[in-house]
Amino acid sequence: MALLIQKTCINCDMCEPECPNSAISMGDSIYEIDPDLCTECKGHYDTPTCQSVCPITKCIITDPQRVETEDELLEKFVIIQGMA
Repeated sequence: MALLIQKTCINCDMCEPECPNSAISMGDSIYEIDPDLCTECKGHYDTPTCQSVCPITKCIITDPQRVETEDELLEKFVIIQGMA
């Protein structure tokens, strides 16, 4: 499951530098997460760092449109690391 930044985002700039996969970038009006790069920090950390640094409660949620298993997230992690 990739993560999704909701419209409650205040553009505080806390999440973008914390993403180990560079999946977060500024969109038209709020930060956005590239679902092809988001592994929910699997392979890097125990929990998603963007969620832990976000000052807005429940601003960054699991994207219901992008359901992935933990194995799929870890496989994506391996692929992303191979591209780096």
